[in-house]
Amino acid sequence: MDNSKSDDDVKRARLMEARARSISHNVRCTECGSQSIEESQADIAVLLRKLIRDEVWSGKSDKEIFKKLEDEYGETVLYAPKFDWQTAGIWLSPLLIAGAAGGIWAYRRHRQNTNVHIMALNLIRGVALTPKEKETMLEILTPPPAERTPLSSWWNKWRA
Repeated sequence: MDNSKSDDDVKRARLMEARARSISHNVRCTECGSQSIEESQADIAVLLRKLIRDEVWSGKSDKEIFKKLEDEYGETVLYAPKFDWQTAGIWLSPLLIAGAAGGIWAYRRHRQNTNVHIMALNLIRGVALTPKEKETMLEILTPPPAERTPLSSWWNKWRA
């Protein structure tokens, strides 16, 4: 009976340690900034790891522990800040950058496909035009058909 109880205690200790390490990997070292407290050897990181282990052993949830750390050290201590108006730029910046890059690429692609000067330079350089470029070039360089309108009656009277 004592053996199974000690096995349960060992399993529980391993589970608590794994949970504490998981939390520690998601908390930024306030001294280093670029490392999690699990990787850092700074004094504050050691103290925060101990604090987290104590909180885990006292039965607090991960959410409660993150909230306590955020309250005491500020939102920057967490690697994943919550989404609000202050952090919207951080969360949305990858989308904005990707959208701007896609827009610039599409604009340049459109300009390249419709810019007669580039097509003419390509012809001079000996670069073969694509069928679409040939069609665009012919469309642009072909003059519109002359419209023959009958002379108006006042013109005819004046000429006579």
